[in-house]
Amino acid sequence: LPADLLEGGSKEAIRLGAGFLSTLAALVIGLMIASAKNTYDSQNTNIRQLGTNAVLVDQMLTQYGPEARAARTLLREIIPSATARIWRENISGKGGGSAFVDSEMAERFYRAAEGLEPANAEQTSLKSRIIQLTTDMGRTRLLVFTQGDDAIPLPFFVVLVFWLVVIFASFSLFAEPGLVVVASTLVFALSVSSALFLIVDLSHPFQGFMQISNHHLHMVLPKIE
Repeated sequence: LPADLLEGGSKEAIRLGAGFLSTLAALVIGLMIASAKNTYDSQNTNIRQLGTNAVLVDQMLTQYGPEARAARTLLREIIPSATARIWRENISGKGGGSAFVDSEMAERFYRAAEGLEPANAEQTSLKSRIIQLTTDMGRTRLLVFTQGDDAIPLPFFVVLVFWLVVIFASFSLFAEPGLVVVASTLVFALSVSSALFLIVDLSHPFQGFMQISNHHLHMVLPKIE
């Protein structure tokens, strides 16, 4: 800016305003990163819980006896299918009401588990625990879809980007244009943009560079001997 426009305390007013806005933007960015990380951790926990319950159900079906072999086979079919469905519908965002409807394969597994006929007290206890765990698996799968909305609303991003534009514009008001000014401004902008990238990527746990891995769900169940 020309020197005559910076008289009468103009510099101090701009610096105070930019400083206040920078503090506010830093606070908002910190809260947004925390919220996005919480969403990522919640979904990661849900996926791991799904795998853990699948292993427990398989172990109990093994203890139940040969009568549960059909249910164990179906369990090995629904886990890869459910995994693919979770990733596909969360990435596309077009699950809609169908995301809350069990697949035909899952229904067959539930019927196989319900159809077990205990012959003694031990099998009766095992069946009740199997039913409870399969119910928990269904609940966890639903949690994955209900928590799949964007953690950060779009208006937050719009307002934050506006603040950042104002802040970075204020950086060069008092400096002569030059290589150092341009380079340092670009470096600062890239650094802040990386924080925004973290927010966006963590807000979408099933896609992007930091997406949750589905490898352990595919490998969680051993082969039926």
